[in-house]
Amino acid sequence: MHYLLFYDYVENIIERRAPHREAHLKLAGEAHRRGEVLMGGAFADPVDGAVLLFGTEDATVVEEFVRKDPYVINGLVTRWRIRPWNVVIGG
Repeated sequence: MHYLLFYDYVENIIERRAPHREAHLKLAGEAHRRGEVLMGGAFADPVDGAVLLFGTEDATVVEEFVRKDPYVINGLVTRWRIRPWNVVIGG
């Protein structure tokens, strides 16, 4: 099963994320090494949100990631949502 985690960011995210970026990337990197996060990244032009692709059978894995994410904890994410994703092409 796959889940997409969508983030909407505050204005000026590039400047405002600096104090929290290392911890955010560490959390994402650890989840990637466990095979939970398959890919992730911010939108470009404008940088107003991000998407992370999770490979897990349990949406609570994604919810736990959100609860621990320094971007969420520190108010850089204005809205987040989790959507199950039915992949029909690719792996």
